[in-house]
Amino acid sequence: MEHKKILIINGHPDPESFNVGLAESYKKGAINSGAEVELINIRNLDFNPNLEFGYREKTELEPDLIKAIDQIKNANHLVWIYPTWWYGYPAMMKGFIDRTFLPGLMFKFTKGKPVPDKLLKGRSGRIIITGDTPSWYNNLVMKKPAINSFKKGTLEFSGVSPVKVTYISPLKSSTAEFRQKWLDKIEQLGRENK
Repeated sequence: MEHKKILIINGHPDPESFNVGLAESYKKGAINSGAEVELINIRNLDFNPNLEFGYREKTELEPDLIKAIDQIKNANHLVWIYPTWWYGYPAMMKGFIDRTFLPGLMFKFTKGKPVPDKLLKGRSGRIIITGDTPSWYNNLVMKKPAINSFKKGTLEFSGVSPVKVTYISPLKSSTAEFRQKWLDKIEQLGRENK
């Protein structure tokens, strides 16, 4: 079996959020399994979240983004942890994706081909997403926008497959027991490298 190199990316801007605890739980489980593990807290990176010229002109990459791109490319399992805000994800995470998931780095346009080449093939993914909306409402009424846009429109678009999803909700009114149960489940996912 291939040695697992796992990169955990936490997209929550609050250093005291439950997402931090989830990231640490996954990391602990993965380390205990013998996997090589790195953790990026996007809030700690120094970068401009705006892709200033779109794809028309290159926006120079800051050192923290160059390092993050290398970490993404060197991992064979990517774990993204983020909250649902307005059925999307935090602006800081969106800025990180805009600045790192670039043509030529994560996907590549080829003249005459309608679909770009997926440069992250060979990597699997896990999305751990928190929210206050009940799962049934998020699925049936809203059609999982914060999951679909990232899973299909970013990760799978770039070749990451399979991408599994863990949706943890509702957090706002949750008990300490509910949270501990999820921390234990996420640690187990880390131990299983899933």
